[in-house]
Formats: sequence, structure tokens, C-alpha cells
Amino acid sequence: MSTTRRDFLRRSALGGAAAALVLQFPWTGEGEIVATTAAEAPFHPNPWIEIAPSGSVVLVATNSEMGQGARTSLPMLLAEELGADWANVAVRHAMPGKDFPDMRTSGSSSVVDNWIPLRKVGAAAREMLIAAAAERWRVPAAECRTEKGRVLHSGGKSLPFSELVAAASKVPVPKDPPLKDGKAYTIVGSRVRRVDGPKIVAGSAVYGLDVRIPGLRKAAVARPPVFGAKPVRWNAAAARAIAGVTDVVEIPTGIAVVASDTWTALSGRDALAVEWDEGPHRADSTASHWRALEEAIPRAKPSRNEGDAPAALARAARRISAEYRYPFQGHATLEPMNCAAHVTPGACEIWVGTQAPNEAQKDVAKLLGIPLENVRLHVELLGGGFGRRLGYDYVIEAVGLARRVAGPVQVVWDRADDFRGDFYQPAALHRIEAGLDAAGRPVAWVHRVSTFHLSMFGPFRPDDPVHWEGNPDGAVDNPYAVPDLRVEYAPVEAPVNTGAWRSVDYPSGVFARESFIDELARAASRDPLAFRLDLIPSPGTVKLRTISLDNGDRLRRVLSLAAGKAGWLERFERARDGRRWGRGIACNIYHRQTTVAQVAEVSVGEKGDLRVHRVVCAIDCGRAVNPLGLEGQVESGILWGLSATTHGRITFAKGRVEQAGYDDFPVVRMGEAPVVETHIVPSDVRPLGAGEQPVPPIYAAVANAVFDATGVRVRELPIRAEDLKAARG
Repeated sequence: MSTTRRDFLRRSALGGAAAALVLQFPWTGEGEIVATTAAEAPFHPNPWIEIAPSGSVVLVATNSEMGQGARTSLPMLLAEELGADWANVAVRHAMPGKDFPDMRTSGSSSVVDNWIPLRKVGAAAREMLIAAAAERWRVPAAECRTEKGRVLHSGGKSLPFSELVAAASKVPVPKDPPLKDGKAYTIVGSRVRRVDGPKIVAGSAVYGLDVRIPGLRKAAVARPPVFGAKPVRWNAAAARAIAGVTDVVEIPTGIAVVASDTWTALSGRDALAVEWDEGPHRADSTASHWRALEEAIPRAKPSRNEGDAPAALARAARRISAEYRYPFQGHATLEPMNCAAHVTPGACEIWVGTQAPNEAQKDVAKLLGIPLENVRLHVELLGGGFGRRLGYDYVIEAVGLARRVAGPVQVVWDRADDFRGDFYQPAALHRIEAGLDAAGRPVAWVHRVSTFHLSMFGPFRPDDPVHWEGNPDGAVDNPYAVPDLRVEYAPVEAPVNTGAWRSVDYPSGVFARESFIDELARAASRDPLAFRLDLIPSPGTVKLRTISLDNGDRLRRVLSLAAGKAGWLERFERARDGRRWGRGIACNIYHRQTTVAQVAEVSVGEKGDLRVHRVVCAIDCGRAVNPLGLEGQVESGILWGLSATTHGRITFAKGRVEQAGYDDFPVVRMGEAPVVETHIVPSDVRPLGAGEQPVPPIYAAVANAVFDATGVRVRELPIRAEDLKAARG
């Protein structure tokens, strides 16, 4: 931290009565807090907190807002410890740079990572305000507290923050301020509506696509129809002949047309009539991708090996096996990729919705050969991220184009660009075999997995043993107590761009595992809930080679809670309204921490048409900072997974992605959305994350419910009506 104590005192003296109290919390993880002062200027490049002479409180957020409510939950942490008036708390977004070197938003970590740091910052400000008030009143600080933007004394005196800002700025900064007892929370744990909700609903919120800059032109790019294809020839003159087209530029990702507006840029792109060489992947198809995964399975290497599963299988009274297939998935963000950039001599300014602003800034600086601090990157609202915007290929593309044309330019992807140029969630193949003893209890479990490598996070390294021995989530962290258990994994070099997706690679593994445990329960003539509960070890933490699973008691608790709320043990009518009804249950421990269980209630018609009527979810994710926001995360996560369960898949033919929009890659619409009931397990432990965690169980919960309704076992997604109808005969 560059600000010294001497700087602080000097600025305090200069600030005087008009100063604002500004607390900086550098992202070092050390918990260092320093204070500076500033004049009434509305902008401070680095501080996390600003308390203005007006009494308003501003938090500079580092986590991107993509619908998960970070700009509400994070200031709640601050306001709680500060004792602020929630009505006076505002948030503005940080800009990546040396003071904010880690603004990455991923892994459901916004609240998890900020839980201690932001509370410390709020507590430090609270202690300084209290010290200032105590000094003025000449009373012990221990007799004072903060509440709703005021410092209160036990004797009845009170002062608003606004009257204490200047004096508080001169108070020594507490190095380790005490944090509130959770029992005293008044904001954390309350149901708070999103602070940006009204603007989003009214359409006045500014997303990346809404950015308006004087002189801004738009660009559309003719992109390869096949991954790896190169342009051979194109008609630049035809594009330039369109009024409004100003530039036609060949760039690494294709041929860019720059124009006065988006429509003209798209029209110019169409006029190019580009011919492509189609590259080495011209013959790739969904069938060839499955063959690659099938051929890899025999090469799988152990990721977890307890006992002697092959020998136990040979001794088992009964052996059961199944294969599960999970297709490529797209992100399908409602707001397509876009980025505005303005490159000037020695500098660059960018406006973009991104989950990885620091990484983008660094690579832009490297691309342009300019200092990092000369790259100013404004993080706009994201119209959907889901992991897609952890990649910043579209930022590099826009900057690369902007340095070749005059003035600012915004590259806008159309819907087909987005679907066909995505970083897809990889397809996966799971083969599981288990042995049951004479009593129907599993005695052996062998789970073999092959998946395509996540290319977004680095090149495929076939000779790297760590790479091969990776941890296929959902398979390697099997929470059930089977005496002899073996998990084998075979990564495969991806033929297309692949990357993070909401809940990353958990969905396929949990779909396979939770479907198979249901198959074992049915084979043993056991209730699927009771079968699971009997197999979850309790109490204690399950230790694996490189990971540990949280206490099995928490998984048992959410299973029992979800089942109880769903009326699992109550009578359930399976023939109603001319349809077959069923219920399915599934659970998971996500990232070895958050536990989730879901019960899905479905019906299937004579034509195989599937309806998901109700999903009951129990979740234990530690302390719920904003239960209203958490419920939103659960609902959105279930709908996200449900879209992939019942609709979405990316397929390939002749090297081309066959989907181009929501008409051939549908998502769950409002009319299809089930009733979602969320039950949060009360907890005093730190937050454990809740954005991705509700996604994985829904696949198997629905698939198991389909079996309960029809007797048809779903082993490949998405569930299609024609498959159900054909299987029922």
C-alpha cells in the first residue's frame, strides 16, 4: 500500500471540515487497512469506502455484476459493520489496476472472498467514527455504538456520521478492529431487494451494449464457419459501397467491417461474401466427438482408488453398469459479446462487461506495448456471464481493431456469432459399474470418465501426469461410503474452444452419479432417499487423496429437509390428468463445501412431453447474507440446469456448430418454469457460496423423476419427448 501514515496525517490536516473519510482495503489478503482523506471530489481511484460529508456511504465493488446480486450483498457486509443507514449506501465499480489486482468474478466467490475483508473495513470505519464522537462527548468509546448512520451514546446523545467525518479522519486506524457478533446483525441475514433492480427493470441500467461514447462507431466481423478456418477471398469493395461503411479490416478473427451503426456494419459484413478454406476440422461432427471420448475411456487413469474395486466387483452377488452421455453446452447469454475500445498514442480505454478485467487489462497492455496503468478498463453490467465472460477474446479483438482505425469502435457480436464462437462446456462420457451384495448394499464402484479438456485455461498436455490424474468433479468426490471405490479419468484434447460454464464440469458427473445411485436403489428394491441416507457416512469428514468432503451430516440434513418439505413419504398419485407423474431426488456437495438436495416433481404425457411442475431445494451454504438474493440464486441455478436437462445441446456437422440462436437452442421459458421452493439451512459458519451450487443436482432429480413416472431411464441429455415416447412404446 503506497499511502503512509504520514500521508494520512498530512491529508487529514489539508482536508479539514470538508474532507471525506476514505478507507482503503488493498487486496493483499493481509487485512491491512489504511485511511486517507480527500476533498469533496466525487471520484477516488482506489478507496473501498467513502463516507461523504453528506453522510452517504459509497463502496467500490470489485466483483462484476451479472445478475447474481453482488452489488447488493457486498455493501450489506459493509453497512452491517459500519452501522450505516442502508438507504444511504451506494456502490460504484472499481477499475482494474495495481490497487485492485484481482477483480475476477468466478466460482461463486464474491461474498465468500469478501466476507472478512469488507467487514474489517466497515468495522474500522465504525471504530474511528465512535472514537471521534467519544472524544467530542468526552465519554468512553465503549459506551458508544453506531446505528443507522449515527453514533449513539448509552446516555442518549447521538451524532450523524456527517458531523464526524473530519474528526474521524484524524483518528488512528485500528489494525484489527473487532467484528460484530453475528447475533447482533440487523442487515446481514435480512431480505434485501437488489439495489440495481429498479434500473434493470426500467431499462435504464447500462450494460456493455448500452455504452455511448462521442464518435463511437460499430463493427461486425465475418467469422470462420469452422474452427481453424481461414479467409481466402472477400469483396471489400462491395462492403465499402454501402453508405455508412468506413473501414474493412482483416483481423486475426476474420474480416471486420466498421460503420456508423450496427445495422450498417452487419450489412457490410454480409456484402463481403467471404470464401473460407475451412481448415483441419471440416469433417468434425458430434459423432466423431463421441468416438473420441469412447476411444479415450480405456486409457483412463486412476484419480481415486480405495480398496480393490475390480476384485470386489468380481465377488459381488450382482453387477450393474450404465453409460451416461452429456453433450456440449453453450452459454447463450442474453447480451451477446461486445466491447468498445479507443486506442490513442500510448493509451487505451475500454468499456466492456467482463468477469476477468485484470487479465484483460494485462493482455491489452502487452498487445499494445504500453504500461498497464495506461489501459483504463470500465467494467459495465453483464447481460449474462455464466463463465463465458471469463474469456476476454472479444476484448482483445476489439482493441486489435481499434488500434487500426481512428476513434472509438465497438465490436458487436450477433446472436449467431455468439452461439458459433462460444467457449463451450465440454461433452463428457461416464461409464459406471457397481456390485451389490446379497442384501442389495453396494460393495464396489468403478466410475470411468472421459471429457474434453477446458481449453480456456491452458493447452492440453497429454504427457502431464497431474493433468491426467485430474479430479473429475461429481465423480471423484463421490460422497457415498462404498468399501471398494475407483474413479478413472481420461482428458481429451478439445476439437473446439471450451471453457467455464455455470458449475463448470460438475453437471455431467453429478448427473451420472446421482442417476446411477438411483438405479442401484431400484435394483435393490429400496427407496432412493433411504438408500442414499444409509450410504452417507456420519459423522466426520471424508478424506481423499487431494480433497476432503465436508461432514456427511450436512448432506444427510439437506436430503432429509428437501424430502420432508416435498412430502416424500406421503402418498403420491402417479396417474393424474391423463399423465404419468413421478418424483426424483438428487444431492451434491459442491466444491467440498455447500450441500444441496433437490426433489423434482414431473409428469409425462402420452406423446412423451415432459413437464417439471415443482422443485423443492434444501441448501446449506453457510450464513445467508441476503436470503432473498440466495433464493434468487437457487431459482436461477435450477432453471439454468433445467434448460440443459430438457432443451439445450450444441451439436456439430461438417465442422460447424448447428445452433445459431434460441430457436434451435431453447432455454426454459416462463411458461415452463416450475414452482421452486427453497429451504435454507440456518448456519453461523462463514458463507460457502451459492451461485453455481444449485445447478448440478437438478439433472438427476428430473431424470430420476422421469423413471419414477414412466420406467424409462434417462442416460443421455437433453431429455427428448421422442425418446420418452419411443421407450414407452
